[in-house]
Amino acid sequence: MIVLDEAQTLPIPLLRPCMAALQELTANYNASVVLCTATQPALRRQDGFNRGFDLDDSRELAPDPKGLYARLKRVRVEHLADPVPDVVIAARFTEQLQMLCIVNSRAHARALFEVIREQPGAVHLTTLMCPRHRRIELAKMRERLKRKEPVRLVSTSLIEAGVDIDFPEVWRAAAGLDSIAQAAGRCNREGGAVLGRAVVFEPAEAKPPAALKVFWQAARPVLDHHDDPLTLDAISDYFRELYWQKGETAFDMACVDGRPGILSAIAERAPDASFTFSSIAAAFRMIDDIMEPVVVPWRADINDDDAEQVLHRIAAMDRPLARDLRRLQQYTVPIPPKARQAWLAAGVLRPVHPALGDALLCFSDLAHYDRSTGVRLDEPTLRSAELNVIS
Repeated sequence: MIVLDEAQTLPIPLLRPCMAALQELTANYNASVVLCTATQPALRRQDGFNRGFDLDDSRELAPDPKGLYARLKRVRVEHLADPVPDVVIAARFTEQLQMLCIVNSRAHARALFEVIREQPGAVHLTTLMCPRHRRIELAKMRERLKRKEPVRLVSTSLIEAGVDIDFPEVWRAAAGLDSIAQAAGRCNREGGAVLGRAVVFEPAEAKPPAALKVFWQAARPVLDHHDDPLTLDAISDYFRELYWQKGETAFDMACVDGRPGILSAIAERAPDASFTFSSIAAAFRMIDDIMEPVVVPWRADINDDDAEQVLHRIAAMDRPLARDLRRLQQYTVPIPPKARQAWLAAGVLRPVHPALGDALLCFSDLAHYDRSTGVRLDEPTLRSAELNVIS
């Protein structure tokens, strides 16, 4: 049994090799595939995806999807036609006691948070905060939400990935319709009597990053032409538009030995079975390595020394224990390679253990970590790289 949770996140440049592998496993290896998602990607031949799955509605595990959607509808989606400045969003935060705004970059999240920082209940959430810090902040927010206290959250898309939190109003910066649906899933999550409000907007100060541009281009006509862009028909229209814009060659773009196309590389070598497995494995990367991890000795309060205890224990051993290294993951933050190299050269970062060398580095102190926004990437030489990072 192969379960693909959030199946819509399969990377488009690897989509055709992924489909070919899954079809081979189902056809000749007795495997079953389950696609789990609130926004089912159009991966069927019936939906216009060439070489997709040959599946009819009888294979649906949740009977009557359209009926279920109608009965479980919790959110009303609005699309603002004109670009929205941060000051307008900040003004809406002032009016709304509990509200979430999701933006497309850590730089924009930081800038918007600075505008609302002094408002009661203002919170910032990005991957520049270590996982333990984020978990504690989320726990505090859930309690304040239950007590109807102010919670005004600015976040990157990290909150869309399986975070159980419920706001009456959510704003989502321009993105693909699958991301918009995920954002809407943080709105009226508990199913109150009144529909939640989800607002889709184009930021005036921060245009969609290049990596998201084509997804927004596919989402925009669907938002314009469907009263409810989260219906199954709207989602199908979105993926058809997205796949049409991308074109046939976009679904197998990983380079093998300098040439794009994993399946074409396999086909060329098929007659004599001289497959270049190592080159294909190197090309098939589900996640691009654009960030590098560093450890932050973060403290929840003045008496919290958990991170430092783990670091001291690792440093005192000839060979670090795997369980201690795993424990450090809750204090790990991904940062741009340029920042890592600069801070290592300046002595801001140090090796966690001599045997690990530069493979795992730790901040010497918390001088570069803000208690509200996480690791500070505000040096002038690092700013341009930060603006291009999506979290």
